[in-house]
Amino acid sequence: MAGILDSVDQRTQLVGENRLEILMFRLAGRQLFAINVFKVQEVLQMPKLTLMPHRHPFVCGVVSLRGQTLPVIDLSQAIGMRPIVPDERSTIIVTEYNRSVQAFLVGGVDRILNLNWDSILPPPGGAGRQHYLTAITKVEEQLVEIIDVEKVLAEIVPYNATITGDRLTDPVLEKARGREVLLVDDSSVALAQLRDTLSQLGLKLHVATDGLKGLNQLKKWADEGHVMTDKLLMIFTDAEMPEMDGYRLTTEIRNDPRLKDLYVVLHTSLSGSFNEAMVKKVGCDNFLSKFQPDKLVDVIRERLMLDE
Repeated sequence: MAGILDSVDQRTQLVGENRLEILMFRLAGRQLFAINVFKVQEVLQMPKLTLMPHRHPFVCGVVSLRGQTLPVIDLSQAIGMRPIVPDERSTIIVTEYNRSVQAFLVGGVDRILNLNWDSILPPPGGAGRQHYLTAITKVEEQLVEIIDVEKVLAEIVPYNATITGDRLTDPVLEKARGREVLLVDDSSVALAQLRDTLSQLGLKLHVATDGLKGLNQLKKWADEGHVMTDKLLMIFTDAEMPEMDGYRLTTEIRNDPRLKDLYVVLHTSLSGSFNEAMVKKVGCDNFLSKFQPDKLVDVIRERLMLDE
């Protein structure tokens, strides 16, 4: 499995091209699942598993990997399927989300596939594990379900939307009250966190659940004659979404004379130097890892300061 992941330099070539790579795997059955390769650090046979007292039911234990102690999460059980029994032959996928690293126990890894985002569709409504999907696609006529890992992690360690300190009494932030913001994200958990934090500032929030819907809404407002920089204080967009990703959305905004001056923040669970480089490549104004309420407010303040 060593070498299955491409280098960052190779992966960045996909940015702005509305493409992504998915790592496909199976859990406790034949169904194929996937996550974005950008979130994956490595895939390996599980090291020695140590059980921990009072652990969450979805956490099998912890492993030590290059000096780090990582929780191992049974992804099958976490999305409502039967548990996977770990043994010395088990496979784990080591991932980074929102500045935290964890391993997911899976039934076996299939392969990496490069796709267009427009071939990735929103999941159908329904009960059961449908609630844990952000998207679906088809590969060789087989359905592949893309897991909402943010939702899985938020159920294990709930996010915090509390704004600390005296930020809410900042006179600059008073100017946010009544201003309009567009939120573009396919994750219900991420949208809830944004709403819970930004509503404390008195902002009026509009929501689009993928980049294409977000772009269509922006063009509709522009067609109606709105001066877009007066209409919207800013846009928060996720990076990876069905139909159109956040990088492509930003590129489309910059290429439309009516939209090009909008303030765009990439708000994503992808972290590290990769995203900082990509922000510059596609022309975002700012970058913020998810689930940081204080930093979210600081970004709003930075934007308001530009009007002074």
